[in-house]
Amino acid sequence: MRNLDMDLLRTLVTIEKANTFSGAANELFKTQSAITQQMQRLESLLGFPLFEKKGRRRVLTVQGSKLAAYGRRLLAINDEAIRTIGQQPMEGDIRLGAPLDVADTILPPVLTHIARYAPKVRLEIRVDRSPYLMEALESGDIDLTISTRHKKELNGIVLRTSPTAWICAADYVHNKRVPLPLILADEPSIFRKIALTALEQTKLEWRINYLAPTLVGIKAAIRAGLGITARSVELLGTDMRVLGEAEGLPPLPSVTYYLWTRQDTVSPLTLYIYEMLKSKFEYKEGELS
Repeated sequence: MRNLDMDLLRTLVTIEKANTFSGAANELFKTQSAITQQMQRLESLLGFPLFEKKGRRRVLTVQGSKLAAYGRRLLAINDEAIRTIGQQPMEGDIRLGAPLDVADTILPPVLTHIARYAPKVRLEIRVDRSPYLMEALESGDIDLTISTRHKKELNGIVLRTSPTAWICAADYVHNKRVPLPLILADEPSIFRKIALTALEQTKLEWRINYLAPTLVGIKAAIRAGLGITARSVELLGTDMRVLGEAEGLPPLPSVTYYLWTRQDTVSPLTLYIYEMLKSKFEYKEGELS
């Protein structure tokens, strides 16, 4: 049985991340010829090519991309084992994103768990709308994010599935004889889409009474009694209530909250925090691949 060399795998994963042999050489503090020799050794060990010519560049073959994906997972386990056995506490900076509607529900236990089991890790928290958090993750501005958005090109797990409800102020007076006054986020918004899709299946009349770019504005409009909105029950406060079928409103689908990190992540700290959160918070029926 052949065994994979971790040093060779680390080089392969770094080439994939840097997108060039020269970039990997700079990151690993090796010469470009040393990088080339390592990949030749790995190809010789496996018996198939990992790279192919594309113009003047060498890019990963299908087998090379698959091996790099396995390599990231093996390196994460390898690095975690070394840290655990050597009792070397993880330290460094982690940039974590979360939507505002889970800032009081999902986010606090996540932060508590990191603080308890990785006390030397410094956290930078970015609270924003899900689409913007996903953009920040893909651009490398944050390391991990909680989000309602799904993207198969990322590594992720399901944290929680929450009901979506029609929410209004506790003292809001619902009048069935007038068009439904909606409080919505501007585009892009998964909850805007959920609300309008559900209403299109009914004969109800409705109008957008208030449009907000942030959840802070939506919550203010709800509390001011300007109308109703469709949001996850994570948003509910003591000054709000839920409307439903008794008021003639259509049912709404649940929404899923994910924890995401990039597939090309090679940072030992990011991978460690991701795996730690995965083992603690993963919704068992919802692992992504």
